[in-house]
Amino acid sequence: MAGRPRAFDRDAALLIAMEQFWRDGYEETTVARLTKAIGITAPSLYSAFGDKDQLFREAADCYFDGVAQQTDRALARPTARQGIAELLQLTAAAHSDPTTPPGCFMLAEPRLAERRTVLRQRIADRIEQGVREGDLPADTDPDHVAGFVMAVLTGMSARARDGGNAEDLEAIVELALAALPASSETADT
Repeated sequence: MAGRPRAFDRDAALLIAMEQFWRDGYEETTVARLTKAIGITAPSLYSAFGDKDQLFREAADCYFDGVAQQTDRALARPTARQGIAELLQLTAAAHSDPTTPPGCFMLAEPRLAERRTVLRQRIADRIEQGVREGDLPADTDPDHVAGFVMAVLTGMSARARDGGNAEDLEAIVELALAALPASSETADT
């Protein structure tokens, strides 16, 4: 006998849990808050997700998959500088989207340091590609630039959580782009 079917949509429940963790952080998000937000009982939550830790991991995976896809699309632009510009602009828009919690779940949650390391490496790899392809100066340090970009992303997330609006975040993007190494063509003129 297969048992009773679940009375809720697991994927929808996962998205609700993701937003709960995003809004309140892991420590403040209790099983009681999760079950209330999802509209299920604790036994149903445990049956579907195991426990709070497993639910958090699945929610983090769901969030990171979206961030990784967006990052990869942005960084696929013809030049590293265009890729970083698009990444920063998309991030500013996402952090200030009124339909989601402010800021970034991945950048704000201490338990997601490994995911931040993966993102930082993707940015460093694109900067390194830009140096190899000549669209960034040869003396550009990909790790330092990636660290700077991550600091900007994290700062934008914090600013959004503190009430910063889209205009505030766009101003940060403009300043950050001005601080990036000039393209090789710009340096030659």
